[in-house]
Amino acid sequence: MTHHDTPQPRVILAGDPDSPAAQFVAAMNSGDPDALDHAYEDGAVLVPVPGHPVTGTARLAANQHMQSFGLPIEASPRHVYVADDIALLIVDWSMRGTAPDGTAVDLSGTATDVARRGADGRWRYVIDNPHGTA
Repeated sequence: MTHHDTPQPRVILAGDPDSPAAQFVAAMNSGDPDALDHAYEDGAVLVPVPGHPVTGTARLAANQHMQSFGLPIEASPRHVYVADDIALLIVDWSMRGTAPDGTAVDLSGTATDVARRGADGRWRYVIDNPHGTA
């Protein structure tokens, strides 16, 4: 019987500034649509409404809509599991306040996301499901 040395799975701590969730929050809160789009792989999927995945320009438009509220997103990772260069993220998030047009915003959810670390060492979202429990 052959035994293989198997590395232990990694867990990223919630406060790690290099975590995929922290990088996403920084990009979303920058207000820059291009910075936010760079948080995703080219073919990444966003599920802005449960059961309705989008990609490409529709993903960009959905994220621009969220950024248009001008409110910071807050995220608290519950679990981040890493296998090689793939991460599964379970993240509680919220966006609350008053949008520039005076509309009250009270959005929150628990995201189920998949991210991949690229050759440059940066994490990018492959699947972003902000309502991941729905």
